[in-house]
Amino acid sequence: MDAEEQFATGDSGASSTFPMQCSALRKNGFVILKGRPCKIVEMSTSKTGKHGHAKVHMVGIDIFSNKKYEDICPSTHNMDVPHVKREDYQLTDISDDGYLTLMAENGDLREDLKVPDGDLGTTLRNDFGSGKDLLCTVLKSCGEECVIAIKSNTALDK
Repeated sequence: MDAEEQFATGDSGASSTFPMQCSALRKNGFVILKGRPCKIVEMSTSKTGKHGHAKVHMVGIDIFSNKKYEDICPSTHNMDVPHVKREDYQLTDISDDGYLTLMAENGDLREDLKVPDGDLGTTLRNDFGSGKDLLCTVLKSCGEECVIAIKSNTALDK
């Protein structure tokens, strides 16, 4: 293995998460629960016990799989919060093997995301098949990306 090849997979060194005190987290914010990036859907804080720590009970939905996760942690502890990036792409094509051809605002094309599973994927295929111009909202976090929403591209209708 050459010295050059060893570092080919390195990233910019930016962490995919940052610490935040549990008590500072809010509903509809993001947090890492059981190692997965989640959106907080429920939060409750218990009273301080005889040892003096309030506990925060959190319920989160995995932003990629929609699985539900729960965790309880002392309010003074730090939790990891994922960096979540949201970007809209124009859908230009769907390949036979289910990959989307998406165009960014700057004109760059990407073909590395699949049609999402479930109703969203069905709607996407049907709307695209009927000739609608669609924008796909892509969520990126912790090295994962997926299409989480679609909407008609009204910018082209003007």
